[in-house]
Amino acid sequence: MLSISASHVAAVHLSTSSRTLGDMFRRRAELSPHREAFFEKQGNTWQPTTWATAFTRASRIAAGLRKLSLVQGDRIAILGPTQLRWALYDLAAQLTGLVGFGIYQQQTVEQVRYLLAHSEAKVILVGDEQELQTVLAAARELPHVTAIIPWDEALFARLQATEPLLQSPAILDGEPLSSQELTKSLAAISPDDTAILIYTSGTTGPPKGAMVSHRNVLSMFNACHHFSEFFEDDVTMSFLPMAHSAERVLSFYGRVSSGVASAYASSMSKLLDELREVGPTVFGSVPRIFEKAYGKILGEVERKPAPLRRIFAWARRVSGERLQLRLAGQTVPWTLELQHQLADRLLWRKIRSFFGGRVRYFIVGAAPTPKDVQAFFWAAGMPLLEVYGMTEATTVTHANSLQSVKIGTVGKLLPGLEQRIADDGEILVRGPWVFKGYYRNPEATAATVIDGWLHTGDVGSLDEEGYLRITDRKKHLIITAGGKNLSPGNIEAALKSADPLISHVIAHGDRRQFVSALIAPSPLETLDWGLARGLVSADEVAARQRELFENPTARSEALARAMAPIVRSREFESRMQAAVRQGNQHLAHVEQVRRFLVLPRDLCQEQGELTPTMKVRRREVEQKYLPELDRLYQDEHFGLSV
Repeated sequence: MLSISASHVAAVHLSTSSRTLGDMFRRRAELSPHREAFFEKQGNTWQPTTWATAFTRASRIAAGLRKLSLVQGDRIAILGPTQLRWALYDLAAQLTGLVGFGIYQQQTVEQVRYLLAHSEAKVILVGDEQELQTVLAAARELPHVTAIIPWDEALFARLQATEPLLQSPAILDGEPLSSQELTKSLAAISPDDTAILIYTSGTTGPPKGAMVSHRNVLSMFNACHHFSEFFEDDVTMSFLPMAHSAERVLSFYGRVSSGVASAYASSMSKLLDELREVGPTVFGSVPRIFEKAYGKILGEVERKPAPLRRIFAWARRVSGERLQLRLAGQTVPWTLELQHQLADRLLWRKIRSFFGGRVRYFIVGAAPTPKDVQAFFWAAGMPLLEVYGMTEATTVTHANSLQSVKIGTVGKLLPGLEQRIADDGEILVRGPWVFKGYYRNPEATAATVIDGWLHTGDVGSLDEEGYLRITDRKKHLIITAGGKNLSPGNIEAALKSADPLISHVIAHGDRRQFVSALIAPSPLETLDWGLARGLVSADEVAARQRELFENPTARSEALARAMAPIVRSREFESRMQAAVRQGNQHLAHVEQVRRFLVLPRDLCQEQGELTPTMKVRRREVEQKYLPELDRLYQDEHFGLSV
């Protein structure tokens, strides 16, 4: 396990004494020059990078960016895996007043082109060949793009002859900025300047670029010590996308503030093995990681002999009872405590070893974590501290802590903020880390921040102790269990346009591990298709056509009966699978529909599924088909896969 050359004393946070993020980084390098900042695996060894070395490397990159004629306020895009190089590019931007933004991997050409065009990015830093090809295609005919820099010199050498926009990464590895140049550069940056752009999808339409200032980030960190405690010898694990606000703001900039070291996972596929190698003491993640671990543990237990299954059930019971008493502030009977200690020796130590054996607590957010998953990890001695926030609130507004927690809630409001529950139940917050607004979108900004109050779009309630419980979403934004914000309208449009036999698509995946869909067939087109294949009689088709022509919005039981054998046919199912595959080609990987169900009929007003203007009542449809949607995630033989 990694050993940090620091004492077990409370970490010194620099956010309170810093003007900007670049200033905070410089102070960290001066205060902790020889302490480990980052670890990356090379072969079988975790190689450290100190804060002083990281600062020098970032300063070299900053000098190289200046050679590209970039000036304060210009936008640069970073697209690549979560590695030290991503972090150094970002920190270099902070030293020179550039506004960096991340692009998620595996986006389509159209999606990347929109981000580059909207941001007017001048330079794009790209991690691998697949992503580079996407960026090259997206950047064509964008006159503001002046340079595309691969992370890898060999990749540049292979393609430079045919791609004039390519620049060698060697330009970012020259002499660093001098101390005088750095001082002058940092002095020119105002705390109220935009530090970063984070593109976040709304319920409809293209992504919006949230402008987050230096003051926003530093103000948020000034309150973070109320829910998270760090020591100088803590080690975290970094693996979530840096394009995500939680990883970039809360985790990454938080480590600069606290001086805590982090190890970068080689890949998601190696994460579990590397957790045991690193032995992190604290780290944050999205719920899906813990849900998968919980499910794997339960699956392993089911395959054990009956005596071991009984021990597992006993351990969960006694440690669960102890947990309830402790969270309620009550005394734990000594007999129960002894039983828990025995359970710890028999079971919980082994489970903790899967995460390296040193975890003091996890921070989890971006989507709700099931209560049974939370209770399990707390009982095992690995507290999950669920937090809540959004990009527009610089990541975190509410949090549970080791001293103040209530499982099933997202905790209490952080000091420095105000909150209100609107008449319609929407959660409103106001304070110094509410974002500046959406870049080049004053209309969306005005609709989101009203009289200083950020309208979160979430519906919730406060209990008598001030704990916030999220009960619903005011809008139908999908937030996957992996924490990615998705617009269902974009997904639905991609699939619906793939085949005329599709009438409606309902994308589903909020708080789920992947996106699924309900597909409603288009009556006239489906009947004609079935007639050509002998799946329905000509007389039946004629009768149903007359019915539809007389009342185009009607969806009778007779129509449903006529369509049933068609939509159940294997040939129709294969066509729908092909349509979903085609639609998925226009979507980012995380947006793509993996499983779906073809409904036996089209949606209709009579069943309360459509409005008079033929708009889908999404909530009603999802509620009606909730058992079927649940089965799509539970039964691999139900529905169709892509």
